[in-house]
Amino acid sequence: MVKPPCQNLREDVDLLSLSSTVKEDDFQYAIENTQVILAPERKIATFGSTSFHFYLISELMDRVNEVRVRDGNIHADRPQILTPEHFSRLLLEGFGEKAERYVEQLREHARNTAVLRYGFQFRKTDVIERMFRDPIDAVVARTKSQVEDLQEPLSAVIQGVDDAWEVCLLKFTIDMIERSSGGNIGDFRKRGLI
Repeated sequence: MVKPPCQNLREDVDLLSLSSTVKEDDFQYAIENTQVILAPERKIATFGSTSFHFYLISELMDRVNEVRVRDGNIHADRPQILTPEHFSRLLLEGFGEKAERYVEQLREHARNTAVLRYGFQFRKTDVIERMFRDPIDAVVARTKSQVEDLQEPLSAVIQGVDDAWEVCLLKFTIDMIERSSGGNIGDFRKRGLI
């Protein structure tokens, strides 16, 4: 049985909103049981946005050999450089005079420091759900093979948890940031931006 198409909403994947709908144990379980079977060949672009296509495969908890495959897109906005000055302003919002003194010390000691900010948008309208009556290993192998045959360099095959699938997707985006950040910083340095 396939669920009806998801609502026509565009929302950012937000750890806080996910944590309000997913119990702490489920959240941790989803993180620990997310496995990237096939990672995208490319990383997040430094100067421009990048769209990744995902196939998230999960077994239904209460049914044997019933597997759901969700496929959709995640859009990574261009990484932004946050200078110590800008980062300091973000830290000060809602704080008093003592915090201002502390941030001023940070600013003095971190003149040559920059932080990269990554933004992801998850568009639920892009998600298609399909159900299969096969062992999960067979569905994973078949999906991986199809992606490899189609030579989709910006696609990922992810195995995760059905009820907390958005947490699995969030884990994937964090992994992509970790894989991409070194190259992004190098690109910014080459252009003299940091």
